[in-house]
Amino acid sequence: MTKIRLDGERLEVPEGVMLGDIIPGHPPECSVAVIRPADTTSAATRNIRVTTTAGEVVIELTGVLPSVLQDKISAGAPDAGTHPEILILKWADRQAAAFGPFPTDIVPERSPHHYARGDVILGCGGYDPEQSFLLFSKAPHIADHGAATGGAIIGRVVSGMSVLEDWKPTDAITFMERIVQSADASNAFATTRRDLLLEEGMNIITYVRARAAGYREGEVDTTWAQSVEHLLLTYRTGRYHVSLDASTHIRDDRMRESEVFYEGEPHSRFEGTVTIRVSGRNRGSAYIYTDDIAGSPNHTAVGSVEHGIELAHIAGAGETFLFNVEPAQFDIRGMALSDAKAFAENRGITLNSDDDTGDRVIILQTPETTLEILAEKKVSVTTIPISQVIYVELFDAEAPLSTYIFRSVTGLRWHEIGEMPLLIHFDDVSLFQPGMKKGTNINKENTPEGSVPANMIAITNDSRKSAGLIGCRTTENTEFGPTSEPFEGTNIIGRVCEPEKLSTLKEGSIVYIREVTR
Repeated sequence: MTKIRLDGERLEVPEGVMLGDIIPGHPPECSVAVIRPADTTSAATRNIRVTTTAGEVVIELTGVLPSVLQDKISAGAPDAGTHPEILILKWADRQAAAFGPFPTDIVPERSPHHYARGDVILGCGGYDPEQSFLLFSKAPHIADHGAATGGAIIGRVVSGMSVLEDWKPTDAITFMERIVQSADASNAFATTRRDLLLEEGMNIITYVRARAAGYREGEVDTTWAQSVEHLLLTYRTGRYHVSLDASTHIRDDRMRESEVFYEGEPHSRFEGTVTIRVSGRNRGSAYIYTDDIAGSPNHTAVGSVEHGIELAHIAGAGETFLFNVEPAQFDIRGMALSDAKAFAENRGITLNSDDDTGDRVIILQTPETTLEILAEKKVSVTTIPISQVIYVELFDAEAPLSTYIFRSVTGLRWHEIGEMPLLIHFDDVSLFQPGMKKGTNINKENTPEGSVPANMIAITNDSRKSAGLIGCRTTENTEFGPTSEPFEGTNIIGRVCEPEKLSTLKEGSIVYIREVTR
């Protein structure tokens, strides 16, 4: 049998088993991290992952662990560093949590010290070194923890800070291991291959999990509500796309150019910190930090990685991996009211609707953000009859830049339902004029030749004065496009799936649209 680890779980598999055999449902386009035991053994990293029954915490060591704890740190192979016993949560209060006891040779100073949130302390109970504890500071405080001279701060929590608040008397430390860094990863790699032969001691990491700032079970802080909503929106599909891998971080640019603002207070960007950039050309991009750097007013810290930081270390530009953020987004705009009621009930949220008659679709929700809804445990919605919603199919392959603009100006980029005002309706043409940002470039793309089929949607490009105008024509035409412009001024971006609804629209009204996929 071959012994491996899969996302922290120890497994024994028959010899000759391939990677794909143990992750049969993993999306084929998503990379996983593979770390061979030789790398982990030789890695002299300063960061240690502490696995507890309530979640994972990453510690950056700034001091020396006692030998009894060093013996508990796995060298990477499943059988290495087997624990003679787990460390039990002995006590916890508002200020600190203590795991142990275990024997050390520390000499208590018998004096109080200042501790910051996230400090990791070596102390003892009753000034007895035989009753030593590993303490985690949950809040700034002054205390005598039976520590050695200077306070015995041996590290700090750099990821998973929210886990400290979740610890209960029944929790325990179940595993400790050093984290492989990219510099130690000559034989560690990210791959989408499923025919990779598993080897003894391999460590496989298939996803990254993060917890949003301000969220934990039973308590929600809305300080970062808008920024966290942007994060949840970006990862509603559970995919992180690495646009850039740098020495200190990786970056996902898919939601670049979004309007986001700085929230909260300055926050150091420790390894595992997730941020959203709030200014500059990469405004709206999401970052995961793989090393510690100072905080910046150009970034809002919106979460922290609690599992899988190795995958973030190893993944390169152009790769995609699974990225799960807790909590799941609560956005029911565009959802049928009947489905939304079931969804809200499942999340423990009370839903109040403006109208319950007939088949209706939600166009607005109050509060707007997930954290605010979870904090209040209720949401109010505005709806319209489903007959007033028009379904469209967009041609991303043929006109990627133009469909990007269309989604941005209608709101489909951020929600499942979009809107645009009807400017004028005449004969077989409907023209719409949503707000277009100044400076938006609409280059020629997917211009028609010969004729335009009925029910096509188009946007006028920059070759014409009416650039940005959106239109649909319900009959075929060999001379003009859906915005009544010549073909060279017309970018075809999709089609209306329910053209019969266009005739019912009134000039000046708001038209609501939803996407269908081919």
